Amino acid sequence: MSSRKDFDFSKRNLYLCTPIRDDLASFVTATLKGGVDVVQLREKSADAKTIIRNASQLRTITQDFGVPFIVNDRPDIALEVGADGVHVGQDDVDVALVRRILPDAIVGLSTHDPHELNESLTKDVDYISAGPIVPTPTKPGRSGTGIGYAEQASRLSPRPVFVTGSVQPEAVQELANHGIRHFVVVRYLTESDDPYKAARTLRTEIDRTIGF
Repeated sequence: MSSRKDFDFSKRNLYLCTPIRDDLASFVTATLKGGVDVVQLREKSADAKTIIRNASQLRTITQDFGVPFIVNDRPDIALEVGADGVHVGQDDVDVALVRRILPDAIVGLSTHDPHELNESLTKDVDYISAGPIVPTPTKPGRSGTGIGYAEQASRLSPRPVFVTGSVQPEAVQELANHGIRHFVVVRYLTESDDPYKAARTLRTEIDRTIGF
């Protein structure tokens, strides 16, 4: 497991969030070759053994690329597989507990409104996410926050803010116009027939627009 000091999240802006899938290793490898620079395994339905098996596989792959590997919601599994960090939502394990289990790991926190943004400022996290800016099947039952909240979070948070919700190449320019510099991608990559090409297209647009 790397330390949170080993990765500068302000310089990372193409964050893949993926569930377990039959071709997980080849899929993630293709996106990393295409330019993804953070990987999170987000699996809400599989049992712990299955998540550990797949997380261990991704730990090896991401390490080969020098890319941080994040486990969603499960600091115990992150500890078990040597992941670089954990991402938690508002209803998941508290950040303070994550820190007790993984004091030097990367910790990310989801936020959806100004109150949660203000609360995040008091927590020991390395980055936050803001959104989803539009309703998305990956967050069933949650309405979109709108681009205004993501803009507010990006302006006020001293930590990197990764926007979520329908991130795709044609949306990057508008998001950048609102001060957004970091992007979480799910369906644009997970539903692509050519994940390398999709990641490369998105990476190229981000680099062109943001200039990282």
